[in-house]
Amino acid sequence: MLELRDWTDDDLPLLFRTVGDAEMMKHLGGPESVEKIHRRHEILLSVGPSGDGRAYTIRIGPEATVAGSIGFWESEFNGAAVYETGWMVLPEFGNRGIATNAARIVIERARAAGRHRYLHAFPDVANLPSNRVCAKAGFVDLGPCEVEYPLGTMMRANNWRFDLHPERAVSG
Repeated sequence: MLELRDWTDDDLPLLFRTVGDAEMMKHLGGPESVEKIHRRHEILLSVGPSGDGRAYTIRIGPEATVAGSIGFWESEFNGAAVYETGWMVLPEFGNRGIATNAARIVIERARAAGRHRYLHAFPDVANLPSNRVCAKAGFVDLGPCEVEYPLGTMMRANNWRFDLHPERAVSG
């Protein structure tokens, strides 16, 4: 059993285990400072069901054990408004399909939010596990690109895109 629960104040320790950990952040510019982790937590708490995005913890099993985090948010890519997604699964829960299943749920939630046609993921080109998640969840690989992450640093990433609303395609 896997479920996504809205981010709460109780989820701060998960940030220290993910964005505060050097190994977890090796493809994302290194671990965040304590101050930045607290700022990120406040941002995640403020994300709501308005259609501009959501932040979740990934819970598994009958005890709803925290296995990681995932979310989607509004972003801009190549001048277009899109949703973007990203996830982190704790090492002890890796290689079980948890991130892939969570990504599939986020796809449906982003689709239901209805604001944007596309959901993008931008894993570092060297982050093979996250690139595999994108492929298994049904994203289309549009090839490498440059994205800014963390702020002020350009990163070579793969541009994975999921068409949330193919019915919006312009015909003719």
